[in-house]
Amino acid sequence: MKVIITLKKSVIGSKPDQVATVKALGLKKTNSSVEKELTPQIKGMVHKVRHLVECKEAE
Repeated sequence: MKVIITLKKSVIGSKPDQVATVKALGLKKTNSSVEKELTPQIKGMVHKVRHLVECKEAE
């Protein structure tokens, strides 16, 4: 299953590990999106920064 992950909030003021997670997901700027395969690793990364990103199923 593929998901579209969008960065909805800025990482300014976030903890360094959360900033690194957002960067590792491939998100650079606010409202940027990436399409990823939903693996347990990606699911864990999204869970870690769930207050910064929005995740929805790709079609």
